[in-house]
Amino acid sequence: MQQRWRIVGVQALVDGGLVADTAIGIDGSQIADIGNLGTGARELHFGGLLALPGIIDLHGDAFERQLMPRPGVFFADDLALLDTDRQLAANGVTTAFHGVTWSWEPGLRGTARAHAMADALDRLRTSLACDTRLHLRWETYNLDSVPTVLQWLADGRIHLLAFNDHTPPMLAKVDDPAALLKFAERGSTTVDAFRDLLRSVGTRADAVPAAIETLAATARRLGVPLASHDDETPAQRAALHALGCTLCEFPKNRATAQVARTDGDHVLMGAPNVVRGGSHLSGVSAAELVTDGICDVLTSDYYYPALLHAPFRLAREHGSGIDRFWPLVSQNAARAAGLAERGSLAPGRRADIILVDAHDPRWPRVVATIVAGRIVHHDRRGDALAA
Repeated sequence: MQQRWRIVGVQALVDGGLVADTAIGIDGSQIADIGNLGTGARELHFGGLLALPGIIDLHGDAFERQLMPRPGVFFADDLALLDTDRQLAANGVTTAFHGVTWSWEPGLRGTARAHAMADALDRLRTSLACDTRLHLRWETYNLDSVPTVLQWLADGRIHLLAFNDHTPPMLAKVDDPAALLKFAERGSTTVDAFRDLLRSVGTRADAVPAAIETLAATARRLGVPLASHDDETPAQRAALHALGCTLCEFPKNRATAQVARTDGDHVLMGAPNVVRGGSHLSGVSAAELVTDGICDVLTSDYYYPALLHAPFRLAREHGSGIDRFWPLVSQNAARAAGLAERGSLAPGRRADIILVDAHDPRWPRVVATIVAGRIVHHDRRGDALAA
């Protein structure tokens, strides 16, 4: 592909509206212009397709299925990330924050796995099609890891830091063998061994707040976005907002989500919640929060294809154009992560673009994915022809 080229014959989402039969000029990694025709640059015709800003996924952990497709069955980190990268590109994701959980638990979310994933991301990042970043989901009772997390922040390895507080709910189930079984399987250990470890970890509760404050202060100083996760009450959300957590991931109820929005924070919900018509855990409806202006960002959570389909489903249900809901997976996500050069199609912005066949709006299909001016995915059923 030449450095200067053009996409022509598309319906592009520009300045909040759709512009029919237009062109997008690309120079290197940036958008050069929109709407200009006949410049002599090489042209690719994508007649009738939608040209949309690339999807930005702030929270996705579906890569865990490539790492451990069955309990205790692991594959190489490089293989898992490379296969995940292909899935992301095929689903229109141009920037992905892999939600790597670092817990006190053994197994999939333990220390060895966190180090291996961070190392693999550093090793493979330049060869991945999608711009892939580390969203470290730090379990708040994992106190032994604090010095390393501080070092990772200083080294620029962490691009988004989230505070996970799953230990108290797990402690509430400590005497329920059936409830502990899934955690034991994930940790490749026995229920009895996991119960003993959980009880031991639970004694650290008094030291957790200071550790959170230390990590939050360092992240703020370094400009790393901070997120809270699964906030259960407005008071909990307000306390985390005071620490600089401007992203509220998957709040448990409407009241907590509303507090986040009132404070000017971003509320992130799962796109699968929208596509399935509700939460798989019987939580608050993401679609309702979107409709009411409370949720402003959708993420893949555990299923990458949902990011493409959720805005189209919302548009169908509301009888509106895709321009109303696409910012949930592009522009708003870029703002939340501080990525000013992404999320919209405009001259000077990074050329992260996806071309979508939406002739059947129930089943939109990504025909091509462009990351920083390079075509990294092309469905050959598309109508791209060199002029």
